[in-house]
Amino acid sequence: MTNLVVISGLSGSGKTLALRSLEDLDYFAVDNLPVALIEPFVELLDRGEPEEPSGAFVVDVRELRHKDVSPRVIERLRDNPDIRLTVVFLEAREGTLIQRFSESRRPHPLSRSGDVGLEAAFERERELLAELRALADRVISTDRMSPHDLRRLIQETVAGGRLEQALQCEVISFGFKYGIPREADMLFDVRFLRNPYFMPELRGLSGRDEEVVEFLHGLPDYETFMDHLKGLLSFVMPRFVGEGKSYLSLAVGCTGGRHRSVAVAEELAGFLDKSGYRSSVRHRDLDRDANRGGR
Repeated sequence: MTNLVVISGLSGSGKTLALRSLEDLDYFAVDNLPVALIEPFVELLDRGEPEEPSGAFVVDVRELRHKDVSPRVIERLRDNPDIRLTVVFLEAREGTLIQRFSESRRPHPLSRSGDVGLEAAFERERELLAELRALADRVISTDRMSPHDLRRLIQETVAGGRLEQALQCEVISFGFKYGIPREADMLFDVRFLRNPYFMPELRGLSGRDEEVVEFLHGLPDYETFMDHLKGLLSFVMPRFVGEGKSYLSLAVGCTGGRHRSVAVAEELAGFLDKSGYRSSVRHRDLDRDANRGGR
């Protein structure tokens, strides 16, 4: 089954933001897809690797040459039993749209020639998109919505509330002696933990090795620290999602980035995975001084 989302609506109503919101959910997203390429686009999705490929595209007034074709194509997609189709139409009051265009200083697609004013352009646009609006599963007015509100609503409409999947987390381990990662959104210093570097039998190992992990778990402060850290993330992560954040970088540092920070980063990434977030882990300084065993 192919998951397919068609986004349409008035210029300035938030179509680009809606498309990016779906892209954050791993939808293959295309803006202003020519109508002639819609069905080949769906065929391309079907040949992809995922069992349930997901795609999203925008159809709007920019495709004026195919204004009579678009509704028929949408209806054919809806009749296809192998496609789960959702059509979302975005709109707003004329005053809101005019204000947005004034702030962005971009011309309306129907007024670029300069002989059509904004009000007339919006009136004509509503007429041209009336059939597509009638086909929509969800018509959304974005007048009073912030970008975060719209993003959340689009993801709820399409993904059934699985918003945590929209937040990609990278956990980075590093060594303070090599500098702090500039991309870090949150940073945690674990140099207060006893350093395995000073244990001869652990010096040549890393935080990925079971012996180092067992050593750290045996420290009086380690479990308490991890409980507090996981509690903090359990509190802030849903709030980051609610504010529309799509990427978060967590950095964990020790002296050399080889033992303590690596073990903590691995455990944090596993915790985030179990909590429903997409996470990856990167050990920036693990291979530095590998022969000497970084502190």
